[in-house]
Amino acid sequence: MTKAGKAGKAGKKKGGGARRGRAAAGSVPAAAPDLEAVLRDALSDMKAQAITVLDVRGITDIADTLVIASGTSDRHVRSIAERVIEKAKGAGFRPHGVEGLRDAEWVLIDLHDTIVHVMLPRVREFYGLEKLWDIKPTKRAGGRV
Repeated sequence: MTKAGKAGKAGKKKGGGARRGRAAAGSVPAAAPDLEAVLRDALSDMKAQAITVLDVRGITDIADTLVIASGTSDRHVRSIAERVIEKAKGAGFRPHGVEGLRDAEWVLIDLHDTIVHVMLPRVREFYGLEKLWDIKPTKRAGGRV
């Protein structure tokens, strides 16, 4: 029975590893939806608060999606950002750049078409990124014409 138990455990390990391999391989060529799922999982794992996803296509060329989340302290913000980086790399999405990780009041993670902002609540409130970026293109164009 001991050998059978070991064989069963070994089979489970192989199955889990194969699933991870397929997910990572599938997420590399895919676009933002798979990355968004990876980011949501990472943010949820670390108990990030007030997670907001903004579609900024048509408003700017720097990114298609902004993800904004809060942490309760600088340590929490840093931990959230590190988990996001770790999970993104694990899924095949290498960050183009990371800013603010040392002070961890506002950490920006550039994942090419998606930018992740992890902030302290007071910093998030002060800068109001949701208000800044949640502008419909028609409203912008209407104001200029």
